[in-house]
Formats: sequence, structure tokens, C-alpha cells
Amino acid sequence: MQKILILLFFLLAPLANNTFAATDRAIFAGGCFWCMESPFEKLTGVSEVISGYTGGTKLNPTYQEVSAGGTGHTEAVEVYYDPQLVSYEKLLEVFWMQIDPTDAGDQFVDRGSQYRSGIFYLDAEQKRLAEESKQKLAEAGRFNKPLVTEITSAGKFYTAEEYHQDYHSKNPLRYWYYRGGSGRDDFLDKVWGKDR
Repeated sequence: MQKILILLFFLLAPLANNTFAATDRAIFAGGCFWCMESPFEKLTGVSEVISGYTGGTKLNPTYQEVSAGGTGHTEAVEVYYDPQLVSYEKLLEVFWMQIDPTDAGDQFVDRGSQYRSGIFYLDAEQKRLAEESKQKLAEAGRFNKPLVTEITSAGKFYTAEEYHQDYHSKNPLRYWYYRGGSGRDDFLDKVWGKDR
């Protein structure tokens, strides 16, 4: 009986490790959340990216309320990842390559503070790493204006309506038309070139 239990342990242990793999969470805002999902989803170790709203005071905000302004919320993404496969530092690197960190109130064609860029840290280590990455980017000299992306403590994250989730894969033509017309890719190509 003891041999059978030991055998079962070794057979089932890998399944348990995969099922209960450690998952961390990160929250980023970079303008339209449609454009922020795909870059993170491409990373090995990222299990899920959810579009939503955060940073404001309105309880259970809707897209109509947030996009109209006045709720204090910004469109954001919540990234679930395995820190053994992808680091928070890598997520920060990908984040900076999706936004214009010199634009204080909004991003590209989307205007208003509901489209501001931001890093919403969940603990002291995320805060430290975010601040270090911002400083490193500022010192790299890629931008000729100050970096104004906010780094603030995360509040409640509200999941956006289902039709916003994975918009890039559900509506690829509309997504690419919007993304191309927004000026985002032209700006990012100019700043990052082949590094992107």
C-alpha cells in the first residue's frame, strides 16, 4: 500500500504543480485598453489579461460612464502572470513600449484623463520596480519631454463589459483600423524602431 501511495504522489505531483502554479497580478493603464491586451498576452507566462477600469471613485462603473469622464477611473488592464516564467520587470518593459509616457492626460487619439497612462502597484516591491524602470527610461534619453506616467497604489479593479475583452481577436479588422488610425503605432515605431 505504501508503494502505491508513493507512486501516486510522484504521478500526481506534476499535475498539482501546474494546477496551483503561483500567479501574480499587475495593473497598467495605457489609453484604450483594447491596445494594451495583446502585447501582454503574447508573453510566455502571462495566463490572462483583463480589460477594465481603475483609479476612480465610482462604484461598478460602466464603459459609458468611464469614457464620458468624471468617474476618476481610467481604462486599464489587469495582467495575471507566473513570476517564474515572466518577471514584473519584463511586464514594465513591455508596458513602456506601448504608450507615450510624456502625455499627461491621455493617449494618442483618445483624449481625457480616463485614457491617462499609469502603473498601479500592488505592493512595495512593484512600486520600487516601477519607479526604477521609469527613472531608467528617463535617463535613456528616448524622449525630449519629462515622463509623466503616474505610479500609484492600486485600488479596486472593475472588469469591463464582455464585448471589450479580447477585442483584438474578436474584431480584428475594427481593432487594426482603430489602432492604425489612432497614431499609436506610428509614434511607437518612431520612438522604439526595431527595439519594439
